[in-house]
Amino acid sequence: MTDTAITVEDIEAAERLLGLSYTVRERQQMVGNLAGQIESAVARRKVPLSNNVPMASRFDPRLPGFEMPQVADSQLLATHSAPLPDSDEDIAFAPLTHLAAWIASGQITSRRLTEIYLARIATLNPKLECYAKVMSETALSEADAADKLLAQGTNLGPLHGIPYGMKDLFDTEGVTTGWGAEPYQERVPDCDARIVTLLRDAGAVLLGKTTLGALAYGDIWSGGWTRNPWNLNEGSSGSSAGSASATAAALCGFSIGTETLGSITSPSQRCGTTGLRPTFGRVSRAGGMALCWSLDKVGPICRGVEDTAMVLAAINGVDINDRCTIAAPFNFDANQGIEGMRLGYLPEAFGEGATEVDHAALAAAKDLEIEVVEVELQDLPYGALMNVLYAEAAAAFEHLTLEDTDDTLKWQDDGAWPNTFRKARFLSAVDHVQLDRLRYLVMQSLDALFSKVDALIGPFMTGPMLVASNFTGHPCLHLRAGFLETGTRSAASLGAGKLTTGNAIGAGPTFTVPQGISLWGRLFQEGPLLNLGMALERKLAVADRRPGFAI
Repeated sequence: MTDTAITVEDIEAAERLLGLSYTVRERQQMVGNLAGQIESAVARRKVPLSNNVPMASRFDPRLPGFEMPQVADSQLLATHSAPLPDSDEDIAFAPLTHLAAWIASGQITSRRLTEIYLARIATLNPKLECYAKVMSETALSEADAADKLLAQGTNLGPLHGIPYGMKDLFDTEGVTTGWGAEPYQERVPDCDARIVTLLRDAGAVLLGKTTLGALAYGDIWSGGWTRNPWNLNEGSSGSSAGSASATAAALCGFSIGTETLGSITSPSQRCGTTGLRPTFGRVSRAGGMALCWSLDKVGPICRGVEDTAMVLAAINGVDINDRCTIAAPFNFDANQGIEGMRLGYLPEAFGEGATEVDHAALAAAKDLEIEVVEVELQDLPYGALMNVLYAEAAAAFEHLTLEDTDDTLKWQDDGAWPNTFRKARFLSAVDHVQLDRLRYLVMQSLDALFSKVDALIGPFMTGPMLVASNFTGHPCLHLRAGFLETGTRSAASLGAGKLTTGNAIGAGPTFTVPQGISLWGRLFQEGPLLNLGMALERKLAVADRRPGFAI
């Protein structure tokens, strides 16, 4: 038995809080037999559940009648013949497509490219705080191995010899993987995450572990605050804070991020990178920190659309150690046209709050040789699904709340994890089941939308799409669309019980910063989505500006 006795007054208080209404007799009945439920909860809490214990139930984004694209795994890249620049900075900022061509042709070695990035990290990481751990010796050793293979006539693929950054959410054998949070600063795993192994097999060179906001939220982590290279007075957003910052500042060729609710697309929006959030289940999360088992996704952050295809091809695939992975082919042909595609947009997304960059992106899309049409979504309380995220995240780190070690986390604002985890204890289990049923209706709503169009275009915070598409598992490509003049912006927050993105705060100098546009696609149809993204990227022809911070 628990020492805590439930009274009629307690039930009356709960009624007022939850908007319920019971009779006197009903209250007395509950008081008489609530003890059993409480005992069961207490007994369950005594069973330690480590972060790598999954949920028994699994989310599957496929509705009845879904048909997987009947194509073979294939990747055909465009031909790139740009000459190797004389400047190390120009080399560092080059897209993967160019880096791969230069390495394959012998114009540059993997070791030299790795040394260029390591030198930039040494100079700029103290300002950006985007790497939690630099693995210089490992990187140089892997680069030498890549060069040796090439000298022997073996090329492992487009990522052969390309240096990259791995979000410090994924395990690396013998190397600290601290999840950005104080309680795990000394955590050293004894094996590699699946994605680390896949990228090593593809010949990529691991430069180090990029920062993430503590426990995959925001840009504040145990070692500091990750900055946006375009304005060092503001954070880079998160939670893939370091991955986006490092890629934007050319401290790696590409990076790996994860997204539960905007953690790839939000820092890409702020830092001006191109982020691809693949369909839920396409990429293994084995060996990665779990935040929300039914929502977490893994994807690349790059400096160009075609680059994301190169990375996705290497990390795609079902994995027995991630029960949510789904066997799905990835077929990409960079030369594939987009004729006949139908692109939708929500008119309200381009109303109040939309910027000139948003409108210019829509206009550019209308100039493509495709049909662009207005669409609408069913009127549902999409934002209510956020309670699912709160519950799963609070469960993943329940011990921090129960043991009171959540106080060790640096970020303690209303919208930070400690307060969010505590509030989640008041969520109703019955409501949680009903939210899962609402999620099914949302899946049907987006399925109906994508039965009419091949893709949807809109600002990062288009109506309910950020929330809705993350809960349905649809892929999203976010690419740089232009530049804006703005003041320093605040961080994204869950403090209001919903996600709010940062706005300019107070008076002060303005900065020229990038802004992106999002493209959402059909489930497991990343190939056509990327073809559309490449066409839009060419049409927008955004100036090749680089972050203007002092070096």
